[in-house]
Amino acid sequence: MEDDAPVIYGLEFQARALTPQTAETDAIRFLVGTQSLRYDNQIHIIDFDDENNIINKNVLLHQVGEIWHISTSPADKGVLATCYNKTSDTKVMTCAAVWRMPKELESGSHESPDDSSSNTQTLELLCHLDNTAHGNMACVMWEPMGDGKKIISLADNNILMWDLQESSAKAVLSSSAALEGKGQLKFTSGRWSPHHNCTQIATANDTNVRGWDTRSMRQIYCIENAHGQLVRDLDFNPNKQYYLASCGDDCKVKFWDTRNVTEPVKTLEEHSHWVWNVRYNHSHDQLILTGSSDSRVILSNMVSISSEPFGHMVDDDEVSDQEDQHQEEKIKEPLQDSVIATYEEHEDSVYAVEWSSADPWLFASLSYDGRLVINRVPRALKYHILL
Repeated sequence: MEDDAPVIYGLEFQARALTPQTAETDAIRFLVGTQSLRYDNQIHIIDFDDENNIINKNVLLHQVGEIWHISTSPADKGVLATCYNKTSDTKVMTCAAVWRMPKELESGSHESPDDSSSNTQTLELLCHLDNTAHGNMACVMWEPMGDGKKIISLADNNILMWDLQESSAKAVLSSSAALEGKGQLKFTSGRWSPHHNCTQIATANDTNVRGWDTRSMRQIYCIENAHGQLVRDLDFNPNKQYYLASCGDDCKVKFWDTRNVTEPVKTLEEHSHWVWNVRYNHSHDQLILTGSSDSRVILSNMVSISSEPFGHMVDDDEVSDQEDQHQEEKIKEPLQDSVIATYEEHEDSVYAVEWSSADPWLFASLSYDGRLVINRVPRALKYHILL
């Protein structure tokens, strides 16, 4: 019997990096990266057993530095990338590398070892993304639905496209672009669109959102002053190719149609502090997750701008004559957007929210104090969407 109650896991380290294991579509699994200055940093592999409502964890050592960003290969369960701090000669650089986890940990649904302290394993370094010429790495994106051989990293004002060769043991820079102009030219985040044959990415720098064509590495649209303050995160609607969500330090979440960027299609103003993260549900794009420094996670139902704004369309055959009239009236009215739930299990800034890649109704959130919370979409809404 599934239960809507949250499941909470404490890492005992500060943390801000979270990702689902993208290539694992059978078991519910998340990876969390720690930010510790005093101890070796770690990646916690969190397996959620939803039948028994318990978490199993395995710990991998990440000895190179605090983890700022983590992402996983869409094709190979064992491969991941991290952006981390490295101190050399009193200078701190944020670097990026691609790693492989031990073979026996690649697949989900692991039992926790009885004595977890003795069972810390180490990541195998596959390759560094050499950023000596390009500056600090903000994030690493994998080509969606790709074979795990193409990645893009954002470093200061540079977009760098890499080909991973020799079983990811070597990263070759295949193309790049630089952001030019006045003002703060540092990328804060980016997302690779799953549409247009994966030839577009969106980036955030300062208050602006830009679209890029990965073939020409040229800018294709620019949303200037998309937010009143810094833009923190972006995500593409998985089902509507021109729709993009953004969030930022103005406490807002905005939804854009990239064909006409003069005005947002919709704006959400539910958070009371910086919004760090916005994520579309992979299957039901009306479900939007956001996490904020107000310590809250908000699940919204943005049905009016989803791929099913009128709910499920009804086949004519299913409707009898006297229902006809009523049905037509019903179909003309788009369903109302609303906040479904506000989750208050965190006591610190929520830096990351992510949907599971295995269960469309389940998500995780991570706050800076190292608290990971796993929650489910309320059952009533789930059945309302499905039935």
